[in-house]
Amino acid sequence: MHWQNAPKKSTVTAAKLQVQVDGGTDFWRVTHYGFIRDNGHFYYQEQEGDFLAKVKVVGHYRDLYDQAGLMVRLDEKNWIKTGIEYVKGVQNVSAVVTREVSDWSVVPRQDSPAAVWLTLLRKGDFVEIQYSFDNKDFKMLRLAYFPPTPGRKVQIGLMCAAPDGQGFPVEFEDFAVTPVPAGPKK
Repeated sequence: MHWQNAPKKSTVTAAKLQVQVDGGTDFWRVTHYGFIRDNGHFYYQEQEGDFLAKVKVVGHYRDLYDQAGLMVRLDEKNWIKTGIEYVKGVQNVSAVVTREVSDWSVVPRQDSPAAVWLTLLRKGDFVEIQYSFDNKDFKMLRLAYFPPTPGRKVQIGLMCAAPDGQGFPVEFEDFAVTPVPAGPKK
């Protein structure tokens, strides 16, 4: 695996990545805010074809927009990030889909769960994101277009950022990427 924008402090073991997220980091393009930021932390591997990525995320979020989760990336203008984003004192399940410009969707929550499990299925021309708070009951968060890349690898991995805050600690556990066979979409 490789870093894009490595944090100042991280620890990698076989089953866990611990990161002290640096403040002033983010992934965003243009929409609403008018700026482009591509300096969030991204620990990734390259993957060809269709696949399912899964991870458990335990974040100690403190400041507005602190975030951690999964990211799939073709280049700086085509990527999707999903996970927890800390807004108004609670953890919200979040997805940002970027194709030249970013959009943002959230599932508002009234609590701050200890952990979230995320799956990201990349198949053909789409990505399906699901989340769970018990690693059993998964709910769909988003189905989004993602450009097909026959014969070309994409980056898939762990993302975290602290756009407005001083940073926070986060742990990613049991990250796995499994190829899935091509075939019918449903």
